[in-house]
Amino acid sequence: MLIFWKERLVFLATTKTGSTAIETALQPLAHAALTRPPELKHLGAMRYRAHLGPMLEELSGDRFTLIALIREPVDWLGSWYRYRSRDDLGGREKSTRGKSFEEAALDFLSDRPSPAMAVGSQAAQLCGDQGRPLVDRLFRYEDMGSFIDFLQDRLDFDIHLPRLNISPSGDLGLTAPTRARLEERFAPDYALWRALG
Repeated sequence: MLIFWKERLVFLATTKTGSTAIETALQPLAHAALTRPPELKHLGAMRYRAHLGPMLEELSGDRFTLIALIREPVDWLGSWYRYRSRDDLGGREKSTRGKSFEEAALDFLSDRPSPAMAVGSQAAQLCGDQGRPLVDRLFRYEDMGSFIDFLQDRLDFDIHLPRLNISPSGDLGLTAPTRARLEERFAPDYALWRALG
């Protein structure tokens, strides 16, 4: 999470949407950066609105614009799968090494997913209890250019994102029934993502 005090702007770091590269590029411009631990770096919109947002508004006497990115939901899950297949996790409970994406997706869809695939959803990070988005501006990860244009205009700074925290490559093939089940599970995420395009 990055807080730009003068610009009254807060960037929420949705998981698996390039947040490490964004934070690396913009941290020198930010007035505050919450990058560790993951619970703070990836603070959800509901907790922000309940706790940090009111404090910032009380201290500044102004409202902050809350921005975030969202990724195509099955691709987002695939990024988690690939990220957790990396060598340094081999053999640990959060590793997906040795599993196909189909197996990992079925694990995610199960009633009790393993630690490797208990990743939640983007909608849970970005919405309130009623499923309404709690961010002011939401951008598609796949259209990073629009997000960068917005930031460059708002921060009056030329931004170049480094390539960081890249997941290993991997086959993201799925059977049609599994993909259909994922699309159904991700219905709130798809509603958010499709509303932007």
